[in-house]
Amino acid sequence: MPDEITLRPVTAEDLDLFEREFAGPQGVGEYQWFGFGSPAGLRRRFAETGLLGPDGGVLAVAEGSATVGRVEWFPGSWGRPDTSACWTLAIGLLPAAHGRGIGTRAQRLLAEYLFDHTRAERLQAWTDCANLAEQRALEKAGFVREGVLRSAQWRGGRWHDQVIFSVLRADRWA
Repeated sequence: MPDEITLRPVTAEDLDLFEREFAGPQGVGEYQWFGFGSPAGLRRRFAETGLLGPDGGVLAVAEGSATVGRVEWFPGSWGRPDTSACWTLAIGLLPAAHGRGIGTRAQRLLAEYLFDHTRAERLQAWTDCANLAEQRALEKAGFVREGVLRSAQWRGGRWHDQVIFSVLRADRWA
């Protein structure tokens, strides 16, 4: 069982850790490797907003006092954004944090945070059909499997099917 898992605003030291650990396929894993990218955009957003704003955000995942990953949310919609908007959630954990329940706890904490501090009715997340660990984590965090998005993500030179999950405000746990 992991130590206490918390979410907190990202620090400059966290950015250094994320750049080091998530810069290549070994750090992000096979389901999150989309090729090399510049960290300049993330650093610019950090300098401007601290990675928290009305259009989404990033929080560090901490186990005790150690940063073990990050969660983020960004806008999604299923129609016109003014009437059909929702948040899409994502997570990235350091390899040493995998398989210990940290992802489940962090995603549930993020869902609780967004229901408490935004007007979101729906939160959603998706993962590769082959990523059974993330599917289990989302279900344990209270998300419901909705279906498969065929050929929805380009990664590693081919299209991949994604499984989509959601949790509604009305589904909220006690």
